[in-house]
Amino acid sequence: MSQVFVLATQRGLNITIPVIVLAEWWRERTDFADKILRACDVEPMDAKLAKMAGEAQAKIVGATTADALVMASAARRGDLVYTSDIDDLSRLTRHFRSVRVLSA
Repeated sequence: MSQVFVLATQRGLNITIPVIVLAEWWRERTDFADKILRACDVEPMDAKLAKMAGEAQAKIVGATTADALVMASAARRGDLVYTSDIDDLSRLTRHFRSVRVLSA
């Protein structure tokens, strides 16, 4: 995933992470963690995003709240998702058909 981050920032691509991803990923402050955070837009949670994720969870057996929020966030932006958890997020493409899921 660090290679994806480096390439995206070198190309000037916008990286958005839902706030729930920040909560799951952040363990302690480090220079590298700060560098990543400065390069990303952190998307806050709102009611529309929560409802989109909840609808997906109701339809896709085993979908977690975090995964559904990531996919709802990407769907709302018309974006793609890079993940090391390809299986779980790929299942959610049945609900979020516009989102491409790629594995790093």
